[in-house]
Amino acid sequence: MSILNSDNLSNLSAPDLSVADATTPTNDDIMRVREFLVDLQARICQALEAQEKDGGGSATFVPDDWQRPEGGGGRSCILADGKVIEKAGVMFSHIHVHNLPASATARHPDIAGRQAQAMGVSLVVHPKNPNVPTSHANVRLFVAEAADKDPIWWFGGGFDLTPFYPVLADCVHWHQVCHDLCTPFGDSVYPDFKQWCDEYFHLRHRDEQRGIGGLFYDDVNLESRGWDFERCFEFMQAVGQGYLDGIIPIFEQRKNTAFTDEQREFQLYRRGRYVEYNLVYDRGTLFGLQSNGRIESILVSMPPLASWHYRFEPVAGTAEFELTDYYLKPRDWLTL
Repeated sequence: MSILNSDNLSNLSAPDLSVADATTPTNDDIMRVREFLVDLQARICQALEAQEKDGGGSATFVPDDWQRPEGGGGRSCILADGKVIEKAGVMFSHIHVHNLPASATARHPDIAGRQAQAMGVSLVVHPKNPNVPTSHANVRLFVAEAADKDPIWWFGGGFDLTPFYPVLADCVHWHQVCHDLCTPFGDSVYPDFKQWCDEYFHLRHRDEQRGIGGLFYDDVNLESRGWDFERCFEFMQAVGQGYLDGIIPIFEQRKNTAFTDEQREFQLYRRGRYVEYNLVYDRGTLFGLQSNGRIESILVSMPPLASWHYRFEPVAGTAEFELTDYYLKPRDWLTL
């Protein structure tokens, strides 16, 4: 089954929305977002498969189409046991929620009692080589509806990088991509969303960053940012392309770098932090679990292998020590 064939997703269409004014999304607007997301999923899968093939691997993405009893569904595309990529999940979903979970209404009391639809693409890529960072991205649209009321909508998303053996040039490149895609939308966008990313991807119980950050934004709409629906959609498209612009050059530079068994073990140890974050803090995970989501799709972000070591302390002066001593701290990567 080709991941490019979206015909069998056509029955997951969005319900009609009333048109209140130019800032209220119509059903056509929502379907344009959906079409972009389906295409984005396919393009990301193609780009990652090309890296796998170029590195001598033969693993490909296997699509899994699913339906949700409450309404909607999606396609989860999984690549496993590759030579370059140990596991990658690139997921599209478009779901309908009749009873919004506490994780949503606590932050947005105004949506309580409404029905909602949420759509997005989310991905996590766990490379086999510890010299290639783990990467994560998602872009999403949320619309809450009630009879005789205007929809409440917002966009969210971003992408971030979690290296094990960082290279300074890669960190600068990653943040340069973030900066450049944000620039057309205003001078404050990159610093605002970079700071938001640094604050969001922080393991409070370890007082440690998950990685070197990138961009994170949520609740973006006319009220919060002054952007109408079309402007928000344009930013979603820029972020989706920005992930590829950021990660593919890093893959090309690092995927064939030699590594030792000790470096591989350190990679698995650091992956444990990734698991901790996703299970304790990640909003998407919490929303999925509380809204009776599809568990395979919710937990697909987990690495295939991870390890924990009691009171592990890297030796000062080593690359392992430098990771947390220097790289995993919020900083301005573009003015070093």
